[in-house]
Order: sequence, then C-alpha cells, then structure tokens
Amino acid sequence: MADINGMKLSVVIVNYNVEYFLEQCLASVRRALQGIEGEVFVVDNNSVDGSLKMLAQKFPEVKVIANKENVGFSRANNQAIRISTGEYVLLLNPDTVVEDDTFSKCLNFMDAHPDAGGLGVKMVDGKGNFLPESKRGLPTPAAAFYKMFGLAKLFPHSKRFARYYMGHLSNDETNECEILAGAFMLMRREALDKVGLLDETFFMYGEDIDLSYRITQGGYKNYYFPETRIIHYKGESTKKTSVNYVLVFYKAMEIFAKKHFGQKRAFWFSFFINIAIYFKAFLALVSQFFHKIAIPFLDAVLGYGGLAAISYIWGRMTVYEGTGSYPTLLFAAVLPVYILIWLISTYFSGGYDKPYSIGKGIFGVAIGSVLILILYALLPETLRFSRALILFGTLWLALEMAMTRLIGVWMGKESFLSKRNAKKRFLLIGSPEEARRVESLIQSTSIKPDFIGLVSSETKGEAPEGFIGRINQVPDIINIYKITEIIFCSKDVSHQVIIDKMVEWHASNVDYKIAPEDSLSIIGSNSINTRGDLYTVDIKAIDTVANRRNKRLLDFILSGFSLLFWLPLALVVKKPVRFLKDAILVLIARRTWVGYCNASEETMKLPKIRRGVYSPATPIEKLGTENDTEFYNQLNLLYARDYTVWKDAEIFFKSIL
Repeated sequence: MADINGMKLSVVIVNYNVEYFLEQCLASVRRALQGIEGEVFVVDNNSVDGSLKMLAQKFPEVKVIANKENVGFSRANNQAIRISTGEYVLLLNPDTVVEDDTFSKCLNFMDAHPDAGGLGVKMVDGKGNFLPESKRGLPTPAAAFYKMFGLAKLFPHSKRFARYYMGHLSNDETNECEILAGAFMLMRREALDKVGLLDETFFMYGEDIDLSYRITQGGYKNYYFPETRIIHYKGESTKKTSVNYVLVFYKAMEIFAKKHFGQKRAFWFSFFINIAIYFKAFLALVSQFFHKIAIPFLDAVLGYGGLAAISYIWGRMTVYEGTGSYPTLLFAAVLPVYILIWLISTYFSGGYDKPYSIGKGIFGVAIGSVLILILYALLPETLRFSRALILFGTLWLALEMAMTRLIGVWMGKESFLSKRNAKKRFLLIGSPEEARRVESLIQSTSIKPDFIGLVSSETKGEAPEGFIGRINQVPDIINIYKITEIIFCSKDVSHQVIIDKMVEWHASNVDYKIAPEDSLSIIGSNSINTRGDLYTVDIKAIDTVANRRNKRLLDFILSGFSLLFWLPLALVVKKPVRFLKDAILVLIARRTWVGYCNASEETMKLPKIRRGVYSPATPIEKLGTENDTEFYNQLNLLYARDYTVWKDAEIFFKSIL
C-alpha cells in the first residue's frame, strides 16, 4: 500500500497545547519539504490554546485530525499513519526545528540503505548542546540499572555502563543504533507494514523504544545519522524531576520488559524498575519539597534560634537580673507564633518569590511586626512578655534574611540573583525589515530590555543603517556589548545556519531564540539553568506567581471590605443585592473583582484569569462611551501586560463609586 500516489514522505506531528512551538516547527517543515513529494499531518489531542485556528490560518496545506479528547501519543500517531501514503513516515515532535535540507539528506540515506528500517538524527537543545537521547541502546535490565543508579553518567563513554545512550559511539559518525528517539523517528513504510504501528498500550513514554525494537526484530536496522541536525527544546508537558514523570516513564519501561523479555528477565527487570520507581519518586518528592521550603525553613530555624537566644539573654540580664529567664511558655508558644506571622507576612510581601529579594523580605518582616504589635495589644497580660522582644525579633529577622540572601548572591545561586543583575541584552539577526519587526515585538511585551542591537544576516558588504554589524562579526559583538540573548529571524536566516551558529558560539554561553516569520512569539531556551525548557516571549505580567497571589489576596480583602460595609455601600452601588452576591462569589474564589473586558478570540490568548465582576473598561463605560472590539482587545492586552495589584484596586473603587 506504500507510495500509491507517488508520495515520498509523510510527516506526522502530534500536538497538545503548544501552539507557538507547533507554528515554528511547521515553518521549518514547510521549508524542508521543498522539492519533495510530501504530506504533513497534525493530530491535535483536544488543545484549547488556539492551535487549530493557527493551523487553518497559516498552514492550510496541513491535514488536521482534531480529536475531542487526549488519546495519547501512540494512538494519535497511528491515526495519521493509517491514512498516510508516503513511502517513508516521519514522527516529529512539535517542539522541534529541522534544518532546510534535513528531509532530503535523510531520504537519500534511506534510499541508499534498503536495510534501514528507521533513522534518527543528531539533536541539540535550545543552547546548542548535544542531546544524548539522539542515539540509544536497548534498555536491558543491566543498561537500565546503570542509568537509573548513575553509573552511565559517571562513565559516559563506557561501552558497558553507558549502553543506554550508546556513549561509546561518536556523536558525529553514522552508526547503527538500537533505539530511535520519538522526537524524530523516520521509518520505512515497508517496515511498518511488517512489524506494525505504535503499541497503544503506551500512553506517553516507551512507545518509541517498543517500535524501534520491533523494527530490528523484523530484520531491519536502525541508524543514527548525524549529518543533519534538529533543535529539540524538550518536553514542556512534563518535567523530569516531577513524580508524575518518574512514575509514568518507569512504568512504561516495565510494560516494555514484560512484552519483550523472557519471563525470568522480565521479573528481574520489573523488580529493579519498581525499586527505581519508588527510589526516584522519593528523591523527586524530597527535592521538590526542599526546593520550595528550603529558604522559609532556613528563615524559621535561624529566626527562632536567634530570637530565642536573644530572649534568654535579655531576660537574664534585665527582667530577672541574673536569677532566671522568661518562662517556657514564651519559647514554646509565643515566639513560634511571632516567627510564623513574620514568615507569612514575608510570603505575601513577595519575600519568597524568586529571585529572592532582600527588600521584599525586610518589608515583609516590618509588616509582620505591625501585625504582632496589634496582636500584642489584644493579648491577656499573662502573654505580654516584652515589646522589646518584638523589636529584637524585627531586627534579627531583617538581618538574618539580608545575610542569607547576600550569601546566596555571593555563591552565584540563580534563585538569589537579582533581576537587575540579569538584565536582558538582545542581539537580533535578520534583514532590516524583519529585525525591526521583532524589535517592536520585544518592546511590546512585559520584557524591559537593557539593550537591543540589530545585526545583518549577510556576511559581506556594509551593515544597514542602525545596525551594529554582520552575522560573521557576532562573536566580537557579544563581548563588546555584553549580549545575553540572541534572536534569529528565521525568515532571513536558514535553520541550518541557526543551528550552525548555536553550536559555533556555544562557548559564549548566551541564550538563543528563534522568531518565526509573521509570528507573535519568540521561542527558545529561557536560562542557563533551564536550557531544555520552553520559553515564549509573550504578555505574561498578570501570570506571574506574585501577581496571581497578590490579586487573590486583594480579592479577599476587597470582599471582606464589601461585606463589612455592605449597608453604606448599598446606598451608592447599583444592584446592591447583586453586589453582595458578587462579594461572596469572589470570597470563595469563584470570581475575581477585576477581569478582562468582553471576551474575544484575542483575549482568549492572554493568560487565563477568573471571570471578573468589573473590567478595565467599566469606569469608561460608566461615562456612556461606546467602544469597539479592537478597543477592548487593546485594553485587555495593556491590563495583562502592565498588571499591578494597585490597578485592580483603582478599577474596583472607580466602578462602585
């Protein structure tokens, strides 16, 4: 049934809520398919992010299968494979970028090697680093054991210990390999007809391993082919440190073992796998727990320890004059309550938002001290030990927080580095028209760049007016202008050149991003510590952890205010009964006091928030002003981009008064 219409290649992409990455991937696929008889399928697993609309508008040639539920990776791929007609089938992740000649090179290799059933290519991440999963060995019990317990990492080039990633083979030479990566998996239709499609028992992980193994069992060979490369940003949907990833991935390995290994080997494999599952899951839980509470816990321990010591010394020296100190009740109950109030107020002041801020921490301590003094005045006489202890506690907590954060900065820990110490200095590489388009895009987002330099994508001739150089001068420009991020305009710079430059300039340790043609997104690697993570420059000020927390806190305060003063407010607000109902709905987190204006398709692309009682347009509408959809969209964009909690408070009071 292969090649019935003369089709050479069928590309299958499974998408789930990664619109911007899918757009960039398809743009690279469109280029790579030039001169090749090919077809492209996108199977959408019930995305809600606008992916289907983007496909219809920008890639009408793509054949779309829109599922009404998330059917998983294997089943979704099979849906497209069954109706595809290409001589070769490529499974491609949406978070990838292929070089312009990737398909032609791969197809030529497959045509020249009829024994090849499958082919994988060299993959690099968003920083240009080689990804070891480009070539993998069969996850035998021994190989899996060496990987899970760190021996593969300890001996990365050992034929025995690094078998999982075939570390003994060169990254730059074509070789047979056992397992292909699902991110780029090119297969001969003839081989699929013989060994079958993806096993739908696997929902998310392990299906590529299973199919690769069946291809070799069917008499074909799998090849690692490094003469072309792709960028693979790696999974946004899962984090490899999460418990969910550990459980799902290693359970998939257990399914594979039971299916392909003998009963005895499968038993031992499952035994070790289950040990690894619980061991890794335990480590992931511990890691996540300490990652989240390490600094608050440190503040609590040092804060209480220091204040307890101060209280003991102060009591002996002044209150009891050497004959004793404060009673146990102070140390067992009162001081812990003080510390808890200081920590909670620090949290709500943003003192535990990353990067940790000394100023926010001290401000939180100050607010906590005010709350403690109010509480102190309400306490019975038996619990009022000394206001001096509150003063000492304030000074000690402020000093402790300042010192721990300064030590974190001195140690170079990312969580402690101030945003001011990490200003973004951009270099945009492209034609004058496209580079300036991307420049205006950056300036329209919540990012406040410290510097934006334009570089011509040409290697010869004079740089255009306003440009600081040409692409071959970038290494010197990086040093002179202290560049932190480079953005390639893919309309003007081929994906092959992009990957070449990422690898060539790797030592500069800058971040790389790609701005697709006619797109409102810029995609790449976000930071040194998250090189494989996905990053989109977008309107997300309202979506930060701090702003979401502060917005909810303000909603709670305003609802309390509205309920407490409902009777006098009933004289000025319209529909007072409805206002009372809204206050209750906001209090229980069913609504928010301020939301977006009339919802449109453009608004749906902004970070999601609860439906609002009022909107940024409410004060204007009270004046009887009529506005169109475009006006509301612009108002929503500005509200999301420049959000502050004070803006919500202002809109609330202007709306009710």
